[in-house]
Amino acid sequence: MSEKPGLLIIEDHPIMRDGIASYFEKTGRWQISGKASSVDEAKKIFLSEKIDVALIDIQLDDGWGTDIIPWLKEINQTPTLAVYSAFDDYSHVNAALGMGVQVYISKRRDEKELEDALLDALNGKTVIDEMVQTKLKTVAELCSVLTKREREILTMVKSDVTNREIAEKLGINLRTVENILSCVYDKTGVRSRAELQKL
Repeated sequence: MSEKPGLLIIEDHPIMRDGIASYFEKTGRWQISGKASSVDEAKKIFLSEKIDVALIDIQLDDGWGTDIIPWLKEINQTPTLAVYSAFDDYSHVNAALGMGVQVYISKRRDEKELEDALLDALNGKTVIDEMVQTKLKTVAELCSVLTKREREILTMVKSDVTNREIAEKLGINLRTVENILSCVYDKTGVRSRAELQKL
């Protein structure tokens, strides 16, 4: 596009937010359309500015950055959606991609790598960080050896649902949940619930 793309930075850490904005401004290739620390602030900017790319952090002051995506669909706005986050686990990445995010980049990448990903996305590509892709592939491979019930319980564990809550939701007893989780540990080679949640 000949016009500079408008970038909205949705990030709750002021130093990170201002640092990203400073980098993109200095390139001369972008228009900073706004900076927001919360979903609520971001919504106000969307209603008043031209946004081509929304750069979203997962965890914000008032909730999850991806909470803005259903709202954007409601108001028929379709910016390029990019997540730049420290979260690189399967559940966060998979959920974001399922909501239509075109770019998912780890905060371990620098601004130049981030910009390259955004430019690729503006040209129609989906960009997923290689580190994140490896983790997605690993979890997909692990899930392929699990039964349907084991995958179901693994998903709940990754969403921080307790064993007792899992039992109630699935209508099974607590001992059954613990036995199934024991099988999941054996098949994945993981030794603790905390490790399972990081997959």
